[in-house]
Amino acid sequence: MRRPSTLLVLVITGLLTACGGGEESGPRAPAQGGIRLGFSQVGAESAWRLANTTSIEHAATNAGVQLDLRVADGKQDSQTNAIRAFIDAKVDVIAFSPVVESGWDKVLQEAKDAGIPVIVTDRMVDTTDTSLFVTMLGSDFTAEGRKAGEWLVEHYRDFNGPVHIVEIEGTTGSAPANQRRAGFAEVIKADTDLQVIDSRDGDFTRAGGEQVMAGFLREHTDIDVVFAHNDDEGLGAVKAIEAAGKRPGQDVKIITVDASRDGLSALAEGRLNYVVECNPLLGPQLMELVGKVKTGQAVPRRVVVDETAFDREAAKAVLPNRQY
Repeated sequence: MRRPSTLLVLVITGLLTACGGGEESGPRAPAQGGIRLGFSQVGAESAWRLANTTSIEHAATNAGVQLDLRVADGKQDSQTNAIRAFIDAKVDVIAFSPVVESGWDKVLQEAKDAGIPVIVTDRMVDTTDTSLFVTMLGSDFTAEGRKAGEWLVEHYRDFNGPVHIVEIEGTTGSAPANQRRAGFAEVIKADTDLQVIDSRDGDFTRAGGEQVMAGFLREHTDIDVVFAHNDDEGLGAVKAIEAAGKRPGQDVKIITVDASRDGLSALAEGRLNYVVECNPLLGPQLMELVGKVKTGQAVPRRVVVDETAFDREAAKAVLPNRQY
């Protein structure tokens, strides 16, 4: 058996180290030559986000792209500073996954004035000047919310009486939180028995989901369903429900979004009931867009990734080969 080379070990170690940190990080030492991409990541708040970062790192390496990755720890100011650092460094392309939707016009105008194209990934920005970015790559969060709502409507189709729902939202002001909530509400409003009785921000974290769910359980004795905006929040809710002496997946139904390995494992075990996929493996598509933008090729204004949803049996089927 061949022993791994020292270079390979160093590369793998570097990739793993990048996924672990939550504080803003400086640039990596890039390979010589190639397109220079500045990428500002939201943070390292969930399994989804770590998989997203790893996908981008691997894809950049494979494409020969010099990647300057900076992780913002969920702070908009840190992302703004990172984008300005990319402008000062005269990178070829800037990409970022925005912490929240609004408040980007000024710094994106600075990038435009510097002649640096910007790609928005994962989460959309709210701006009236769409010339500030060339394309947006990511999920359809509204469709994800609709899928969650459609499962709930179908599950309670033959049930008579009120169904009390609590919603653990993602970070306030973020595109996935806003759009998943809207898509979910759009679908369930057709059944007046489906009633959202409380909704709070869990910040897309497991600790946040546990804390919010514990509060719901103290204040409401009649919770039937939890809609958590990501797997980590849902898994936190599982912990709080178990601590309260109830059975997650049975006494309280739980719907989540992401389809991470941890989420699908809980679904396969019956502690979650339905999981909508939000695909984090955007790296190859991002590098393809970066290459086209750099060389002046036309790109679509919106690129949506393919996604599905899982019940318990589907989760069992995909888990052996799940990449994240």
